[in-house]
Amino acid sequence: MALDLEKIAMGVRLILEGMGRDPNEGAVAETPDRVAAAYAEILAGVDQKAEDIVNVFHEVSYDEIVLVKDIPFYSMCEHHLLPFMGLAHVAYLPKGKVVGVSKLARVVELCSRRPQVQERLTSQIADLIMAKLDAKGAGIILEATHTCMTIRGVRKPGSVMVTSAMRGLFKSNLATRTEAINLLTGGRATMA
Repeated sequence: MALDLEKIAMGVRLILEGMGRDPNEGAVAETPDRVAAAYAEILAGVDQKAEDIVNVFHEVSYDEIVLVKDIPFYSMCEHHLLPFMGLAHVAYLPKGKVVGVSKLARVVELCSRRPQVQERLTSQIADLIMAKLDAKGAGIILEATHTCMTIRGVRKPGSVMVTSAMRGLFKSNLATRTEAINLLTGGRATMA
């Protein structure tokens, strides 16, 4: 499904009119097209498929945790169409094949560049890694600041939402789960 940039621009024109602005006025005349272009960039994951990203594997007899921490991400809250952004920590337990390390960051980017809620985003990343890598386990922790909470509503800047998704051995084996969480959080967390 491709984004319809003209419809987005038309919507922005209506928003400007709703704010009492003339969408043809010099200062905002190009705003609808600029917003549509920005949405096309921010929501680029709508048009992508996991197969386009996770498609090259390396056969390796490695069966310990593979982890990438502090992957910056941003997404768009589907409830308010305001951004949320933060850091993703991604771990998996290979079963005979690994993927290039940059692919984990690309998985985060693919899933986050869609209108989204953080809880679903966390699960989608974990499920995609499990399915595409046929992994023994996956553990994902996302830490994000939501502008729908910091600049409107309750207005609590500095607040961070943390979500986790554990799959396979990271969910069923307490020792593996604890090791993964300690690696993912640098020992900051005590959840088990």
